[in-house]
Amino acid sequence: MSRIHLVETNERRLFMADLLLADESEAIIESYIDDGLFYTIHLDDVHIGVSLFVFPEEHTVEIKNIAIQEAYRGKGYGKRVIHAAFSLFQKKGYKEMLVGTSNSSIENLAFYQKAGFRFHEIHHDFFLQYSDPFYENGIRGMDMIYFRRPLTP
Repeated sequence: MSRIHLVETNERRLFMADLLLADESEAIIESYIDDGLFYTIHLDDVHIGVSLFVFPEEHTVEIKNIAIQEAYRGKGYGKRVIHAAFSLFQKKGYKEMLVGTSNSSIENLAFYQKAGFRFHEIHHDFFLQYSDPFYENGIRGMDMIYFRRPLTP
């Protein structure tokens, strides 16, 4: 079976195209790209995506951006990346993981729940700060839906 690896890197801007797969605004990405820990995602030796984690509270890690390239989606790699991140941050002593996605991202809403996250809070009108409106599944992205999952075994 192929292995998923998270490889920490400081060369974040080299991966802007990947980051834009998960966040529609380069300006917004620039506002957080230097925060937290940044990892490239590898399937064996092949680069398949990126993930950026920030730390809003002492024992909390948040997935700020996670993106799997289109050719590797729908094959279970995203779920494996989430599990690798759970393990990594659990070992570092974090107690919970948060992730946010747009109200219009139907696939993401299902994905995070299947990965054991539960609805946590809604940030109304979050995406109105983006310069251009975006639509997914015929729905305008307006609200940030946050999910939470405990990292305790």
